[in-house]
Amino acid sequence: MAIRITDECINCGACEPECPNNAIYEGAVDWRASDGTALKGKVVMKSGLTIDADEPQEPVSDDIYFIVTDKCTECKGFHEEPQCAAVCPVDCCIPDEDHVETDDELLAKKAFLHGE
Repeated sequence: MAIRITDECINCGACEPECPNNAIYEGAVDWRASDGTALKGKVVMKSGLTIDADEPQEPVSDDIYFIVTDKCTECKGFHEEPQCAAVCPVDCCIPDEDHVETDDELLAKKAFLHGE
């Protein structure tokens, strides 16, 4: 499953540079599917969202750091555990029960994001 950031986030920013998929953004900041990935042009994300990978998308949160679910692989294929959760000083990076994915699905998402 993907990881989400709870409202206990203190906006320290420790998680953002740790994400190998650039799936974490500061609150109120637009995100792009192409950030940190091989995605270009029109793409259909795992959720079914069809977007231009290079176009800015609206922030998921205006107040706290957020994770773009379609870009989160729980660090599968990169690390043994989600790096955001490993570095979070307040333990607010938790599994997202609304987006459960198998290891195989997460690795397929990684391959999609990075053109493998």
